[in-house]
Amino acid sequence: MIKVAVVEDNDTIREGLKILIDGTEGYSCVAAHPQCETMIKNINKLKPDVLLMDIGLPGMSGIEGIKQIKGLLPDLTILVLTIYEENDLIFEALCAGASGYLVKKTPPSKLLEAIQDAYQGGAPMSSNIARKVIDLFLKKNQSAPENDSSILTPREKEILSSLVEGNSFKAIADSLFISIETVRFHFRNIYKKLHVHSQSAAVAKAIKEKLI
Repeated sequence: MIKVAVVEDNDTIREGLKILIDGTEGYSCVAAHPQCETMIKNINKLKPDVLLMDIGLPGMSGIEGIKQIKGLLPDLTILVLTIYEENDLIFEALCAGASGYLVKKTPPSKLLEAIQDAYQGGAPMSSNIARKVIDLFLKKNQSAPENDSSILTPREKEILSSLVEGNSFKAIADSLFISIETVRFHFRNIYKKLHVHSQSAAVAKAIKEKLI
């Protein structure tokens, strides 16, 4: 059972998400709040597997909420679900610790797939968002520090490239004919070498500094 929490200020959308999640086998909506402040107060008790987070919220913004919640539960998987597609917001959300970025026009079936993908270790993004992310970071003119790039092994670069393409840990393992545990082992090494603590931060740094 994948436990999902939701932060969404629109009553209709929030209730619709709750109904969708609770009405699907293998999923459970453990909380649905209209603002970050309430979720933050309850997050340690709820301990969801995946948090769906809007960005444009009354009071604390979704991006600040992501930062604070990741401070409380560093391993929590957070997916942004928003109407906003601006490059700066995408970048800020990923750097704050979001594991994926989806637009609200995502069909219900695709949203459920994204939740499961994130739960299994992927970094799902709407296709147009993924293109924006790649374009955004490729336009950066910063050169990669030689020591960072050189210490990534060919296999680590291959795995990191696959994550950038939006593949889950299982998909990466299947494509490379290795176990999921081996993928996780490589990612622990990648995080350590890149001095990051999440998949999204690894993706951001890898593209921004042209490590792959």
